[in-house]
Amino acid sequence: MSDLWNAVRDEYGGAGVAKRPTWAEVLEIARQPEGNTNIEELLSRCKTAEGFEQGENQTKIQRFIADAECIIRTKVDFLDPSETLPLHEGFLRKLGRRSTRRERLKLFTTNYDRCFEHAAQRAGFVVMDGFTMAQPAIFEPMHFSYDVVRRGPNADAPDYIENLFQLYKIHGSIDWELNETTKQIVKKEKTEKPLLIYPRNTKYELAFAQPYLEMISSFQAALRANDTALLVIGFGFNDNHLAEPILAAIETNLSLKVVVISPGIEAQSATNPHLKKIAGLIDQGDARLAMLAASFEDLVPIIPDIAAQTDFERHIERVRAVRER
Repeated sequence: MSDLWNAVRDEYGGAGVAKRPTWAEVLEIARQPEGNTNIEELLSRCKTAEGFEQGENQTKIQRFIADAECIIRTKVDFLDPSETLPLHEGFLRKLGRRSTRRERLKLFTTNYDRCFEHAAQRAGFVVMDGFTMAQPAIFEPMHFSYDVVRRGPNADAPDYIENLFQLYKIHGSIDWELNETTKQIVKKEKTEKPLLIYPRNTKYELAFAQPYLEMISSFQAALRANDTALLVIGFGFNDNHLAEPILAAIETNLSLKVVVISPGIEAQSATNPHLKKIAGLIDQGDARLAMLAASFEDLVPIIPDIAAQTDFERHIERVRAVRER
């Protein structure tokens, strides 16, 4: 979250703009503790201040909230169509390429960006993200349970396609928009009103409204499934609506295996109550759990390939290489 704090602060840290409060005024009105650089806490305090401040202060804080959310949207909408994401592609190839007889990879993310969709398109993966395959794409939760099969003229049984994974964007996406007329959630590039759960303390309540409730329910169900492995990357366990289900599943699902990966895991496990519990179980000899001090960039190269590259994947790479010359 530090990059979002810096982006908002830098925008407000310069000369004053007409009708816009200064950075110092925002911190004062929100009563942000000195030295606290948590953007989630600042926006939470601003939302609280909006409810009891009046007059000019209320106007200033409302302007700041709107500006901060706009800055956050701009910050996460960074992908260029020609951009390559080798780490994301490598991650999908290593974990998403598995036998079609096995459960499909379920990828839950709190990120708003489209990195995994972009990487999937480049790597030849099919994404089941809860949206219809028609245009415009409309959110229909039942589509998470759909799969894709290849049917030949003489096929007696369905032939499930390779390279398909399910993507759950728990806090929304930069390209989701609520159609105010139909009340349907649709995909729309460059929307000015993306459907997002912004970083503030109301995340818990918002997570239990649609479409987020459907994805949270799927997350909880996946944690309770037998012989499940959960790989947690870059999540600080600060969101109770996600951390609590993980802790509950660790306590009740004896076949669940969990690996928590973060560059600052040692310091985090000393202060975060959820990570403290996991670290305590590891110290007590719980072999189902592990912690690894690493970043996403460190992790992807060391993940073993669980399946060999297919002829189709090699063909996709050859075609792409020719197109990009």
